[in-house]
Amino acid sequence: MRTAEIARNTKETQIRVKVNLDGTGLAKLDTGVPFLDHMLDQIARHGLVDLEISAKGDLEIDAHHTVEDIGIALGQAFAAALGDKRGIRRYGHAYVPLDEALSRAVVDFSGRPGLEYGVCYVRALVGEFDVDLVREFFQGFVNHALATVHLDNLRGDNAHHQCETLFKAFARALRAAIEPDPRSAGTVPSTKGVL
Repeated sequence: MRTAEIARNTKETQIRVKVNLDGTGLAKLDTGVPFLDHMLDQIARHGLVDLEISAKGDLEIDAHHTVEDIGIALGQAFAAALGDKRGIRRYGHAYVPLDEALSRAVVDFSGRPGLEYGVCYVRALVGEFDVDLVREFFQGFVNHALATVHLDNLRGDNAHHQCETLFKAFARALRAAIEPDPRSAGTVPSTKGVL
């Protein structure tokens, strides 16, 4: 089973993450940041991974530490669940629309963390959620999942739609990248023999 459980405890946050990469899209989320819960639900449902995430953070300051640390812990959980990445497809990409918005995600579980993030939001907040934190979430994820991720919002007139298409496209690309490749004969998908 490709599962992992991570606990991250700092002076700013206490986070618990459980993942099942071969799940059915179930999500149990309690982060204290409702919009983030909505976005994490997109990762579970469209990535077909089961997620359990609970977080307590210094939300009286703002959501920055909580959102970033959830990205870090989720990246750690994916890295642990993937192990040596033997037999996975490694790469995935997806385009996802939501009404007027369209986003693209490309994922490579390369062992080299990198985030390319091309998003120009039409407004700074979705409700009380600061959209700058979306980048912080993904930066935390890629740094600790050891993945290269390219995220681009190609168009959009609604910041909620822009965010949601990013998370859905990421989830679909993630799903493709972590999927077992039946033709790989269980090998590591790299000419180096290691990722």
